[in-house]
Amino acid sequence: MELTDYGLSRDRGYLSHYEIDEISLPATFAPIVAAAGNLSALLTTGRVRHFLDALPDPEIGAWAQDAPEEQVRTAMVHYSFLVQAYVWGEETPPAQLPANLSRPMVAIADRLGQAPLLPYSGYVLDNWYRLDKSGPINLDNIAMHQNFLGGADENWFVLVHVAIEAEAGVLLDNACRLVRAARDEDTGEATRLLREMDDAWERIYAHFARMPERCDPYIYFQRVRPYIHGWANNPAMTDGGLVYEGIDRFEGRPQALRGQTGSQSSIVPAMDALFQVGHSDDPLKSFLDELHQYRPVEHRRFIEDLAQHSRLRDFVTASDDRALKNAFNACLEQAARFRTRHLEYAASYINKQAGSIAGNDPDVGTGGTPFMKYLKKHRDENRAQLVD
Repeated sequence: MELTDYGLSRDRGYLSHYEIDEISLPATFAPIVAAAGNLSALLTTGRVRHFLDALPDPEIGAWAQDAPEEQVRTAMVHYSFLVQAYVWGEETPPAQLPANLSRPMVAIADRLGQAPLLPYSGYVLDNWYRLDKSGPINLDNIAMHQNFLGGADENWFVLVHVAIEAEAGVLLDNACRLVRAARDEDTGEATRLLREMDDAWERIYAHFARMPERCDPYIYFQRVRPYIHGWANNPAMTDGGLVYEGIDRFEGRPQALRGQTGSQSSIVPAMDALFQVGHSDDPLKSFLDELHQYRPVEHRRFIEDLAQHSRLRDFVTASDDRALKNAFNACLEQAARFRTRHLEYAASYINKQAGSIAGNDPDVGTGGTPFMKYLKKHRDENRAQLVD
């Protein structure tokens, strides 16, 4: 396995290999790009649907099939934000998404092999750029390109994820190398790689710990989170989903799709695959298995190939080398620690908040499932699988 086989890199991990501010879309997208760039103002009016209903349908079905991937992914960012704004930008969500939005949204999603609503890849992985192109992908040098309401809290929430994803490139590259080291029974190399991953986890955790600096829990719950929900298991959607007008294959049936969530990030699933960490059946496991299909196709393939080829746990378990076992367990503990911090943020940013915004339930994740007790269980299962 090589990262380049999956469009990934050690420097950027799952982040886009390009930067969105450098990608131009064809002229037919001009009204869409303008509306997306003005989305904060449109949302502030309280009648965003009035403006989005007036957008033309650029009829991009043929374009989406053959256009450069960078352009299609950029179009996905803009359209998915517009779709979310249409659904959640007024007091009561609609039963239908109009054809001028649903047709291009579905065409883009079909090309990318993803669901036709805002994914984590559109919210985070493809939605950033460096302010100084000669500088690093650090929190003091990156910006969010497409916003909903905008502001420091929304930007910071996304950019902390961007910084984490960039740092995780070391984890992904070393995962590929560890597959080979375990196959070759190279104890020294495996230990070195695991220790390097432990150091990378420290940097990741340091980024994650900075979330409260500029993203306030109340502001997040009231002004950031409401726009990123999906239409599955959401009591605000009276028909159990959203009808995509003009899409023949949906036959007018409401589509129950999962919302954007950090659980769509592929970092922890890749580590579970590498370390052969299993989780017992529960609603969160079923939910996470379903979310796998919301990831970009190449990210899914990377996780699946890691799970298929990794023999790391078997190699470490069979070894008598204490340094190797300690390095393996240190990385497992780092993943458990990351899950613990996720749990703490879920409590403070969501579970402890209260509000009456449509669809914004403090007991349910943006993906549409209760989360608190299952996050604890998955964290504990992670930690229980250390090797002796």
